[in-house]
Amino acid sequence: MQTRPLDLTGWGRVLSAKSHVARPERASALARAMADMPAPALGHLRSYGDAPLNDGGRSIDMTRLDRVLAFDTERGVLTVEGGARIGELNAHLAHRGWLMPVMPGTGFATIGGAVAMDVHGKNHHVAGSFGQHVRRLGLLTPEGPAAAEPDSALFRATLGGLGQTGIVASAEIQLLKAKGEVMMVTERRIQDWDAHLALLDSSEATYTVGWVDATATGAALGRGILEEGETGAGLVPPAKRGRRIPVDAPRAALAPPVVRLFNAAYWRRVPARGRTVVKPIEDFFFPLDKLHDWNRLYGSAGFHQFQCVTPLGAASALRGILEDVAKSGLASPLAVLKRMGPGAAGMLSFPMAGYTLAVDLRASSDADALIARLEARTLDAGGRIYLAKDARASWQAIHAMYPERAAWAEIVARHDPNGAMVTDLVRRLKLREAP
Repeated sequence: MQTRPLDLTGWGRVLSAKSHVARPERASALARAMADMPAPALGHLRSYGDAPLNDGGRSIDMTRLDRVLAFDTERGVLTVEGGARIGELNAHLAHRGWLMPVMPGTGFATIGGAVAMDVHGKNHHVAGSFGQHVRRLGLLTPEGPAAAEPDSALFRATLGGLGQTGIVASAEIQLLKAKGEVMMVTERRIQDWDAHLALLDSSEATYTVGWVDATATGAALGRGILEEGETGAGLVPPAKRGRRIPVDAPRAALAPPVVRLFNAAYWRRVPARGRTVVKPIEDFFFPLDKLHDWNRLYGSAGFHQFQCVTPLGAASALRGILEDVAKSGLASPLAVLKRMGPGAAGMLSFPMAGYTLAVDLRASSDADALIARLEARTLDAGGRIYLAKDARASWQAIHAMYPERAAWAEIVARHDPNGAMVTDLVRRLKLREAP
């Protein structure tokens, strides 16, 4: 299949690659491409680091392969091609009383990407990870087509497996029933870290997420806003109009004093007594998608998102991580705290029962040093780093954080013996190397 050379970056714009990219438009063309030149898949490049990149090699762009293949409206079972976007699917499903079972923070994520990262969402504490709702996968491996069923080793190696077992050509997914086409969202202003965790622990809502003021220190450490959401019926309010960021923002736009002032004002936007608002579904699940190219707000140097999860018994370690971030003066307005349940579908899946914190940091040598300290704290706490966000982790730490990595690598080698699916992240973290 014909390819064209492209310069690509992860969403953080820190790591880049030059690749020869094919873009098949039909399943038959994809099958021929994988037979002729097996290569890793690309979606809309929403992974922050180098997970989808293959510098100096080939890649297959899946974004044209986005068709719905079957939809059982009674049982809520959807079969779809791997390049379909979660947000676009969700917009159509809501009208029929269904939702995607698990949704990451962007609707631009593809089904194949959701499988490769075994993504989690605001309902992980009750619904688990994306892969736990997948009933069947149709893969194109370098060794040929393969069907992956939930009870197979291939399935567990594919969910969260970074695309290393082959390309997700199709997925059969069990959807979740929706009560309506809007989200009823309760917002509560939170004073500090202990209150934030207590509310996350006691919440009975289907969807919960906490915004954290990552610049607050001392007694105000961990202050933020908790959002609890449920689907509901009612008049759908107009969704926010999309806007574009036309140029890279100057460095002063996210200077520490500016961020502190913005965060304080954002925290106070919710009344002390709290409030309930009605939102379009897409505004609740994908709030940043309306700001196209928002990654340009961090300037031409790009940014990192550090995301970790620590076990329930290690909340003090996560508090220490947030203290390091707050004292560094490097945090942006984007910081998120969630409670996670035990659900994970794959051998390299990120989720575990505990709390996950995600913080954006403008790229710099100071940010690199901070990330190294946060990595060490995460490892000591028995936690792990999310590979969909990573651009700076050490391979030694990642190997220790993911104890099934070696077993995963053995399964991957059987389905891709020549390493055709290897990406820059897999090389950097030595994920396919023997113990």
